[in-house]
Amino acid sequence: MSHQNTKNHVATQYVTFGNPPDELTLESGESFGPVTLAYETYGTLNPDKSNAILVLHAFTGDAHAAGYHEGDTKPGWWDDMIGPGKAFDTDAYFVICSNVLGGCKGSTGPSSINPNTGAPYGLDFPLITIGDMVACQKRLIEYLGITQLLSVAGGSMGGMQVLAWLTMYPEFLRSAIPIATTMKHSPQQIAFNEVGRQAIMSDPHWNSGKYYDGPLPARGLSVARMIGHITYMSDVSMEEKFGRQKKTEVQPFKFTPDFEVEGYLNYRGDNFVKRFDANSYLYISKAMDNFDATRGQTLNKAFERARNVQVLIMAFKSDWLYPAYQSQEIVKACKLCGIETTYCEIHSTYGHDAFLLEVEEETHLISHFLKKVVHAKEGIRKEAYAIRPSGNRRSYFSRLFSA
Repeated sequence: MSHQNTKNHVATQYVTFGNPPDELTLESGESFGPVTLAYETYGTLNPDKSNAILVLHAFTGDAHAAGYHEGDTKPGWWDDMIGPGKAFDTDAYFVICSNVLGGCKGSTGPSSINPNTGAPYGLDFPLITIGDMVACQKRLIEYLGITQLLSVAGGSMGGMQVLAWLTMYPEFLRSAIPIATTMKHSPQQIAFNEVGRQAIMSDPHWNSGKYYDGPLPARGLSVARMIGHITYMSDVSMEEKFGRQKKTEVQPFKFTPDFEVEGYLNYRGDNFVKRFDANSYLYISKAMDNFDATRGQTLNKAFERARNVQVLIMAFKSDWLYPAYQSQEIVKACKLCGIETTYCEIHSTYGHDAFLLEVEEETHLISHFLKKVVHAKEGIRKEAYAIRPSGNRRSYFSRLFSA
């Protein structure tokens, strides 16, 4: 199984499972199906199918992680990290990315047609969890004939999915890379998501989720995205990008955006409405809020079944949405369970967006970590393994733990 070089065009693929009477059993206990997952692959699966890496997207991401779709001017969301010679080197690895259950970019979600009614599910779509998303990903991996993944990797909500893999299916993993994430949302993180949900549901066009045949709740969804963007950046990055610069053209109305940062937020919000479904925003954000990687267990039991998995955890100094202390809690839980764990905290001014932007440092860390995992599998003697800074003066690793 192969795919073209990520500099060339790539195509989204689809797999459907859970047709009645073999529906997917959700964590709520509800049966649901059929389920379609959109996915893309990059690189070549080797003969023994041992080089597969599953990349997991963040809140509003999709399966298009790298390369270009026909007619696109911009590549996939992690194109800087996936491809020949990159962090996830497609000359060596077979990389998979799928849109999550509940999404709106090809996978079954609230905007999908309910086969029982012939209309979009809307709020008839069942409540889902991060674990349900991962259970669907496991079905995809099995469909591809892969019995064990070299690694699972992702940032933000993608990192939550990594942690769910560690607790649910550790026997399917050789390594895991959770980036800028948490074992469970803090009250502040839940609060930001709730404000976004209320913005959507307060839009008169939301119509209790039944808006697919009429006007979209565009203003509410746009405001929700604007709130999100504020949390993704840092005070320093906003100062460097915008300062208090005024727009050159201001409309003759007192409360028209006249600062550059106001114009930017409005632009991002308006663009978001063109590509994302408001009900998906509600369902996925709620799944994030309900996530708890410990699954009700103590820290020294949370990842007990994952003792044979090597873990690389990364956090960023200026990330105040998913602050570094939350990644350190993951480190503590892993080490209490006897997992070989490396933790790197990277200096960056980008805030939470750093996991998408600090390409040089992440490439250095991930490429060396994956080589270590491969070598361990091949029986090479384990030695003390340290990852050193690549020389970028803006970044260094203030903590490094290695079991």
